[in-house]
Amino acid sequence: MQKFTTDRLIIRNFRETDAPGMLEYLANPRVNCFLSERLSTLDEAIATASERSQDDSHLAVILKETGALIGDLFCMKEEPDTYSVGWHFNPAYEGVGYASESARALLRYLFLEQEARRIYAYVEDDNSRSQKLCEKLGMRREGCFMEFISFTKNEDGTPKYENTQQFAILKREWLDQGNV
Repeated sequence: MQKFTTDRLIIRNFRETDAPGMLEYLANPRVNCFLSERLSTLDEAIATASERSQDDSHLAVILKETGALIGDLFCMKEEPDTYSVGWHFNPAYEGVGYASESARALLRYLFLEQEARRIYAYVEDDNSRSQKLCEKLGMRREGCFMEFISFTKNEDGTPKYENTQQFAILKREWLDQGNV
């Protein structure tokens, strides 16, 4: 079980009761990389929340003030000490710093409590909000994978390949930025 907090947020494992909030932002994912997570019904959301409740790699982001689920973070460990991270937020809660606040807390948790040495994120070319968030977190752009992955199809049924940016940060870089 994972749980940590920020000034305005609680970051914890999912619960089945998070299903309605999850359905709200996964019914129509705004970026293609979340199309495989699309949910259509509350029953699907309950099943997904139940699965995630057993998995420390997907964490719910909750508003302290209201208890509302506003998004999620994920972190996948690659042995021995590297993590791939990402986030997905309900558009109704964008623009007030929740994504950066929660992602910063996740990096802190991974670097200081999980002994991560390196953290990276993949962000599609057209997802400028996530690219800006990576930069705000102090991550550097390492490169662009051309036609790297396909999450959807073109009108003719062929895969639509997307360019993907990779951002990363080392623990020493994160500490040099004054993070503790």
